[in-house]
Amino acid sequence: MMHIHILGICGTFMGGLAALAREAGHRVTGCDAGVYPPMSDQLRALGIDLIEGFGADQLAIKPDMFVVGNTVSRSRTEAGLAKFPLIEAILDAGAPYTSGPQWLAEHVLQGRHVLAVAGTHGKTTTTAMLTWILECAGLQPGFLVGGVPLNFGVSARLGATGLAPDDAGSASDSPFFVIEADEYDTAFFDKRSKFVHYRPRTAVLNNLEFDHADIFDNLAAIERQFHHLVRTVPGSGRIVVNGFEESLARVLHTGCWSTVRSFGTPVSDFSAVGEPGDFAVLQAGESVARVQWAMGGVHNQLNALAAIAAAEHVGVSASDAALALARFENVKRRMEVRARIALSGAPSAEPVTIYDDFAHHPTAIRTTVNGLRRSVGAARILAVFEPRSNTMKLGTMKAQLPWSLEEVDLAFCHGGGLGWDATDALVPMGQRAQVALNIDALAAMVAAQAHPGDHILCMSNGGFGGVHDKIAKLLRGR
Repeated sequence: MMHIHILGICGTFMGGLAALAREAGHRVTGCDAGVYPPMSDQLRALGIDLIEGFGADQLAIKPDMFVVGNTVSRSRTEAGLAKFPLIEAILDAGAPYTSGPQWLAEHVLQGRHVLAVAGTHGKTTTTAMLTWILECAGLQPGFLVGGVPLNFGVSARLGATGLAPDDAGSASDSPFFVIEADEYDTAFFDKRSKFVHYRPRTAVLNNLEFDHADIFDNLAAIERQFHHLVRTVPGSGRIVVNGFEESLARVLHTGCWSTVRSFGTPVSDFSAVGEPGDFAVLQAGESVARVQWAMGGVHNQLNALAAIAAAEHVGVSASDAALALARFENVKRRMEVRARIALSGAPSAEPVTIYDDFAHHPTAIRTTVNGLRRSVGAARILAVFEPRSNTMKLGTMKAQLPWSLEEVDLAFCHGGGLGWDATDALVPMGQRAQVALNIDALAAMVAAQAHPGDHILCMSNGGFGGVHDKIAKLLRGR
């Protein structure tokens, strides 16, 4: 057992790693700045000691290993001071350090059948779906998800460390671990994508488009990283690929040494017929299962096909997977209903519903909105969002925002802290779009224009300043 001190512990990946290390019996401490749920809640529940900030005095903790998250850098302030003094102290002292993905690979994933889910969108949800399918099949998988699957209540667990082989000697004699495989870089000292450390036997390539403009110059650079992942899959492994994605076809065309199963298109190995909430699953053109569940959106239909195809590789039939998906409860902050509020003066009318969702890339915003539109029909949708990711802050995709919001009735953007003018970017939306420079003003705008029966969809990859609760409080006071 060892003592690890995690820098950037409140990120979804590093927080999950902390949970796994604690479950394995290691002593875990960590530091971060600006924490927010759900990861902060999970860490507190685990009894993990957190230190605010990255002060050099933490060197005195003297852990066996400092595990460094990719939010930590060697950047400097305008005054020339280190933004992360602790990392400078670690380097000066020659103290032991490693990255989160490297520590995970060496201490958790070695010797396990890893099922990795990669893609620009849907990684978290698909990883949660696949984990739940394997759980319902009795395979007791370990997992690390970039969110909190509601079926489990935690973002990570070790799972079974060994399963007895069945009479046929199938893959059930290998312990399974399902992991969300992020293409973002590993650490300030390792600029490879995180997922190259995981060495999966089953790899899902869900989709691929340009993102992370802060570290990738173009789509070709990301495709190169995805091909690095493909190179790590053994010949006996399986690559599950979205048949709609030309970018992924280019990745595989560069070289592939494993079995490939496609999903999505009518001619794919796994396809769907029917609406996203109730559809038949076709395998090689033959109907093999039916998924009937509470999830909405074409994107979730595709996520389900990807999970079914990956689970089939480890012996779970499509019909059993479909039965598991019928009981899938989604992931926290994925179309999570935060409040239903009856407006005063209209007690008999439909309540206003407030949702929380992680969407932040324009494509993810569009698919999330489309899923809600399919669910609520002609009811009004008020989209509340902030361009918070590094890519969005750079303004790389600002021109796509009106396209991503086509199906909403009103859009409210938090425009503070951007290097570009959100009002100008949303001009094509006319009077349907409004911008506020702070969260309180944004909440007031939304609450003032909400009507009975409205659906208020809040989208951000951060805490969004508690905007959901602020809107709810204002509505209750109307």
